[in-house]
Amino acid sequence: MDLTKALTISAQGMDVQTTRLRVIAENLANQDTTGSTPGADPYRRKTVTFENRMDRALGTETVRIKEIGQDKSAFTQRYDPSHPAANAQGYVKTPNVNSFVEVMDMREAQRSYSANLQVLEVTRGMLTRVIGMLK
Repeated sequence: MDLTKALTISAQGMDVQTTRLRVIAENLANQDTTGSTPGADPYRRKTVTFENRMDRALGTETVRIKEIGQDKSAFTQRYDPSHPAANAQGYVKTPNVNSFVEVMDMREAQRSYSANLQVLEVTRGMLTRVIGMLK
């Protein structure tokens, strides 16, 4: 395999994991964001969907972000009649963000990023050695 292709593939892998980490950070930052009016929906958890796409320049499939969507799971409700977003019964809709799930997703994304970074570093080392041999 061409070493520049390996660099490009691992860089694309790092790029999608960076996007995934940004979405996870947004979810965690908004896990307590409720609506501002009675009955209004709170923050809805975002999700990242990947896809393999043929990269004709490289001659291989690479991973890309297919879409950043929204989790359609139901909101939980918390009883807080003094909250501005409380409905007539005193319940406030809370975001469908589970911090445990987000932390697990974050660890998985971090490991994938690290694996791609390691491939990038090894490939760069190989290129450096080849250039050194050519001198």
